[in-house]
Amino acid sequence: MEHDFWHQKWSEGRIGFHQAEVNAYLVSYWEKMDLAAGDKVFVPLCGKSKDMLWLQDRGHDVLGVELNPNACLDFFGENGLVVEMGEATKFISHRCEDLNLLCGDFFALTKEALADVKGVYDRAALVALPKDMRADYANKLIELLPKGVKVLLVTLEFDSPQGPPFNVSVEEVNGLFGQRFKVEWLGEAVDGDRKEVIWLLRD
Repeated sequence: MEHDFWHQKWSEGRIGFHQAEVNAYLVSYWEKMDLAAGDKVFVPLCGKSKDMLWLQDRGHDVLGVELNPNACLDFFGENGLVVEMGEATKFISHRCEDLNLLCGDFFALTKEALADVKGVYDRAALVALPKDMRADYANKLIELLPKGVKVLLVTLEFDSPQGPPFNVSVEEVNGLFGQRFKVEWLGEAVDGDRKEVIWLLRD
């Protein structure tokens, strides 16, 4: 998937992956992360998710990365937040207090950018990528994250190769992350022909 694919989706408003409300699994399972107020949380491929506001309200310093500039601006505009913009290496920073969205390519991130991250929340990143890119994404995430970090991951299972979002099996989750993390199943829920699965990954 090229960058143009996602830019076109945002420009045409074809963003069915966006949830207008805070994700119910985040609310139900976040306490399993056992993070303290002030701990930094990374949200990859964050779009304009309200989940970031929920995390901020819990006292976390939130860092998101999003490819599309309109998504970043919409997040602040739709939530009535004053944004301060600046340049970072290969990214444009959009900041409001302790919430910072980096506009640019996830794969351009450096270890330094995530050096103080304590937790990761991935509801829409892994499932947004085709199989070959999921491996690249997981490897990059493992490379970037400091020791001791925890990840709350939401995946989808369904009988179709089509996407995004894509089907991600139990075996694939273990294959992608098992070499670095202890992979713990937290729960699942069936929605029509799809099953959503919630995972906790920890060193």
